[in-house]
Amino acid sequence: MSGNVLSAGQAAMVLFGVFVGLLIVRVPVAFALGLACVPILLIEPHLSLMMLAQETFNAYNSFILLAVPFFLLTANLMSIGGITDRLVALSRSMVGHWPGSLAQINVVLSVFFAGISGSSTADAASQSKIFIDAQTKEGYDLSFSIAITAVSAVLAVVIPPSILMIVWGGLISTSIAAMYLAGIVPGLLIAGAQMATVHIYAVRRGYPTYPKATWVEMRCAIWKSIPALMTPFIIVGGILLGWFTATESACVAVLYSVVLSAFFYRETGLRELYKALLDTGRLAGVALFCVGTASAFGWLLAYYKIPQELLANVSTWGMGAIAAGFFISFCFLVVGCFLDAIPAIIIVGTVLEPLAKSVDLHPVQFAIISIVSLAFGLVTPPYGLCLMIACSIAGVRLRYALKDTVIMLIPMLLVLAAVIVWPSVSLFLPRLIVPEMLK
Repeated sequence: MSGNVLSAGQAAMVLFGVFVGLLIVRVPVAFALGLACVPILLIEPHLSLMMLAQETFNAYNSFILLAVPFFLLTANLMSIGGITDRLVALSRSMVGHWPGSLAQINVVLSVFFAGISGSSTADAASQSKIFIDAQTKEGYDLSFSIAITAVSAVLAVVIPPSILMIVWGGLISTSIAAMYLAGIVPGLLIAGAQMATVHIYAVRRGYPTYPKATWVEMRCAIWKSIPALMTPFIIVGGILLGWFTATESACVAVLYSVVLSAFFYRETGLRELYKALLDTGRLAGVALFCVGTASAFGWLLAYYKIPQELLANVSTWGMGAIAAGFFISFCFLVVGCFLDAIPAIIIVGTVLEPLAKSVDLHPVQFAIISIVSLAFGLVTPPYGLCLMIACSIAGVRLRYALKDTVIMLIPMLLVLAAVIVWPSVSLFLPRLIVPEMLK
């Protein structure tokens, strides 16, 4: 911008240089994003340090972000209220007779969990406590147990209701209902790829298989799980029918979880509720603080028109929709290794949006490509939050389970490629159910 001390290139070097430098010395990402803004605000006479606080507050002053703590609370209520136990029983009756039974149950439970909570970190934390130790006791390799628990947790941000889709819709003005529907098929395909991988592992390594459940056992498990399985239908259906907004749906999910846990299953008292609120506050505080500092970082990028400068050369490459899709995916996969998904959306999503528009990439497909790519970043070091959580609970270093995690990512990346090459993979359901939201 004219009149500024720093050019766009110089500002970009300072911002990203300080940010990467702080990450190298192990400063937490949320703090690194905020501190990276400080040199620019001190150097530039038109700006001040107060703008850091102002832009951070502006990010919090968003109705749609209220959904984040509410969905996290839903996940915690589900874990302590007996809902998870009933879904485990249902998963066992469905796939317990498949090779690698306990790992297959792990994946199926993540699908159910995804349809209720929308939080991968909550899924990784709760499922690690349930499955890692149980799998190793049954003869599964520890690295395999950690890897499958971590990679299955990423389903929570792909299958609706997804926190990332809510944040994306609030920032980039894309229909949340359309994104919810668009995430179902890719999410189920990723789950299928994970289950196929488990099958191959189980056959080659001789992992145990449970006896097949009887029809009576399956009917009983389904009956007990019906109230919990109604949650995604209430949330997504309510949005599609116009009964409530995405944020209101998160509140409905909390109320429904409280009713199920406290009154229907009767496994949640005041002490358990207090613990759920405390855990939710801690997780939401970290996530939302990161949103605030990332927004300030993103505001400075926009102030210096850095996105336009970065994409100026890219636009000359003459990419079509498919090539641009792979480029966008690559950018998010790389960024996801270093940043949490929400700040990555704020910073990178807004940067790449003009590129997606220039090649006529559908906004919903652009969103799904980006979110799936970021989901994979949850299990890729050095950040890899879901993998980090699983390793921490197992008491091992991150690199211990890295080999098996990479192997499991390969078929998942093939699903991502399919989403890019064939738009119908993600757009089929929105076109079928809510075509008016795709215009």
